[in-house]
Amino acid sequence: MRLTRSQAKNHELAMELVDADRDLTFEEKEFVLDHYQPSASTRQALDGAFFTPRSLARTLAAHDIGCDRPGERIIDLGAGIGHLAFETVHDRDRELLNLPLGEIVCVEKNPEYVRVGRRVLPEARWIEGDLLDVPDMGLGEFDIAISNPPFGAIPRSRDAAAYRPRQFEYHAIVTAARVAKRGVFIVPRDSVHGAEPSERTAAYKRFTQATGIRLNRWWGDADEWIDEWGSVRPRVTVTTFDRPETMRAAA
Repeated sequence: MRLTRSQAKNHELAMELVDADRDLTFEEKEFVLDHYQPSASTRQALDGAFFTPRSLARTLAAHDIGCDRPGERIIDLGAGIGHLAFETVHDRDRELLNLPLGEIVCVEKNPEYVRVGRRVLPEARWIEGDLLDVPDMGLGEFDIAISNPPFGAIPRSRDAAAYRPRQFEYHAIVTAARVAKRGVFIVPRDSVHGAEPSERTAAYKRFTQATGIRLNRWWGDADEWIDEWGSVRPRVTVTTFDRPETMRAAA
């Protein structure tokens, strides 16, 4: 996508903040999150990277990710520059109730995104690596895995599922279930159901039969945010899942 003059200028200002030799203020971190343009990188299309709209991330943090006790561990798989993780850490209810996270880990394979993410969310542990390799990283168990993973039939380094679905998001979900008790994911609507909520797709049926993971469709379509994704207009939904007992022993 070709950037407008205003977008290009704000992206340039955001990168000046990223490169500044000092800590950023909260407002400056928000400016970077709002104005860094992934389409300025030629790898965006190759990586399937489209950052979560901040208003959607904020809603998720408040209603689906919110922890019940202090000290919980959260991992963000395919964190980008940290939109979802940032809103999770700075969720207003969490701060008002004094329920700080025990740890938040952000895994992202794009080194440029990791560099930016470390500036906007320095309190997170940033790992530059493939999210599919997380079960082999020795990170321990997490309470919640969150993710807006790449969608669809994009190249991957390995298989995570017991069978080989084409959709990358299914491999990300299995990876999450291997390291976390619960997952909160943004996925394409068709990964969860067909044209009607009662219609499960053949791909989903094969996935749940092979893995035992059942995806809960809490929201319906997240069309409220469809115009906030930049150069794309994805039809997505938010799904949650609990790790099945059959995977618990192996986690």
